Amino acid sequence: MDDKVKSKFLIFFIAVTVFFLIFVIALLYWSNTDLQRLNLQTSDTRMSLRGSILSADNYTLASSQRLYKVMVDTRNIDPEQKELFIKLYSLYSGDDEKEVKKIIESKNGSVTLSYNTDAKSAKLLRSLGSKLLKRGVFKTNGMSFLRGLDIVQSGESRIYAHKDTLSPIVGYTRKIEQDAITRREGVKGLERYYEDKLSFAQDIYIAGYRDVIDTIILNKEVRAKESINGQDIQLSIPLKLQKMIERKLDLHKERLEAKEIIAVVMKSDTGDILSIASSNRYDANSLKQNDYPLLNIQSVEYVYEPGSVIKPIVYALLLKNGVITSKDIFRTHGGEYNMGRYNIKDEHKFKSEWITARDAIVYSSNVVMAQLGQKLDAGQYHDGLTAFGFGEKSGIDLAQENAGDKISRNKLKSEITRATTAYGYGINVNFMQLIKAFNVFNNDGLLINPKIVNFIIDKKNIIHEIKNEEPVRVIPEHIANIIQKTLIDTVKEGSGTRAFVEGITVGGKTGTAQIAQGGVYYRRYNSSFIGFANDDNGAKYTIGVLVIEPLRDYFGSQSAAPVFKDITLGMIEEGKLHSNLTK
Repeated sequence: MDDKVKSKFLIFFIAVTVFFLIFVIALLYWSNTDLQRLNLQTSDTRMSLRGSILSADNYTLASSQRLYKVMVDTRNIDPEQKELFIKLYSLYSGDDEKEVKKIIESKNGSVTLSYNTDAKSAKLLRSLGSKLLKRGVFKTNGMSFLRGLDIVQSGESRIYAHKDTLSPIVGYTRKIEQDAITRREGVKGLERYYEDKLSFAQDIYIAGYRDVIDTIILNKEVRAKESINGQDIQLSIPLKLQKMIERKLDLHKERLEAKEIIAVVMKSDTGDILSIASSNRYDANSLKQNDYPLLNIQSVEYVYEPGSVIKPIVYALLLKNGVITSKDIFRTHGGEYNMGRYNIKDEHKFKSEWITARDAIVYSSNVVMAQLGQKLDAGQYHDGLTAFGFGEKSGIDLAQENAGDKISRNKLKSEITRATTAYGYGINVNFMQLIKAFNVFNNDGLLINPKIVNFIIDKKNIIHEIKNEEPVRVIPEHIANIIQKTLIDTVKEGSGTRAFVEGITVGGKTGTAQIAQGGVYYRRYNSSFIGFANDDNGAKYTIGVLVIEPLRDYFGSQSAAPVFKDITLGMIEEGKLHSNLTK
């Protein structure tokens, strides 16, 4: 063998030897790496979810779902099958094909295809990932581990299935970042008030040894903590009834050209709220800047001078303290009564110069009520209004309630303060306080807190009832009966005739109050009607309507009373009340 051949053979031998050594070293390296990975422990945390909000008739009003982040290492995609991957991924995910292609081509390495993939799409994409691995669309190039599609939880989204229904009562949530996971936290309404119940308690946690593709090996050495989702809350409000009342408020708002209309329906004996509705609502799925004025719950956050709806309450205090009887008569002064620099007027003149205290309620006389208000001393007035719940939160399960005014004893020493308060000026209240106070007349003189949530449902589906506080007696039963009869007469023959519904027992009081700004009263009004609707089967409801700044028919008798009647008729249609005309 000549030297030239020997030289070629030696070079070939050296090349083969070097290649073999590189192969052995690489094999040992990857084997050792895999063994190390097999001997290493890892953990996985999967987020739990916020609890749901359910209606009384078991419709889901608010719920959460997991969101997933989808990633891929572009170095693992076979260049010859890249277009196939983009088409299939876009088909399975629903993402725009051009956008997916743009992301894929933006970087040679790990890229995020989506941050907000829902659970259903994530499942489909996992299936797609497995199929693409088998087909060979994903390949390793020696520079990275073969991973395919990497799908991990990124957070949760909050879904309001019925959009603006029961807003702003249900409320809304905001995003908070916690351990690289997007969580939800209640901001307003029930979402905020029941944050401690709705919020998750514990995520799923799994720890153990991992295999070569980085998956936890599920054997006896695995350590795990179970998921503890947030608890569900179930309201006393039926969805169908709520929607019906909201539709009616929308129509009346348009008719009256009002800023807003609020309505509340409460079971008189339990305090359970069956509806708390507003004409001004928003879709919490997609809050916009022009929704911001709608976020407040006006039934508990808006305070105002109530006008004549306060009169039955003052009348009850007069009877309770024994300073008058319902048959005592008082002078109407021709519908105009002067107290120093103050001139108190009635909206209409009475045929008689003298009327009873009862008639001052039925036909709504400011002049007579101003005189009656002075018959209570400061202590009786203060203690009486406090006993009815004014100046204190109503106790309803809503956050951010404005308690309004608690008029001091010292201020009530003024005759003019006692006089004007008697017909609803000089005192600021919220609407729910008035509902709670009026409910006393339909509940045998007992004061009870309103509540919206009836049940808490835990992770084991065990139902925990939320019981109301024990009722408190505010006035004797016989006085409650006198006021109730007076309010029935107000609807039959007085200022509330437009609230009358044949076949059931209806009582209530109108209210119209000018709105002050900077101590000056303008020609802007709030009108209201608060009362009750009962049937012969024992159903008893306290119902109230507040019309904020109507541009048309601003008197409570013209605006709020017809809305009350419309709601009552709707409750008959829904089977909540039974008219004796159908028997």
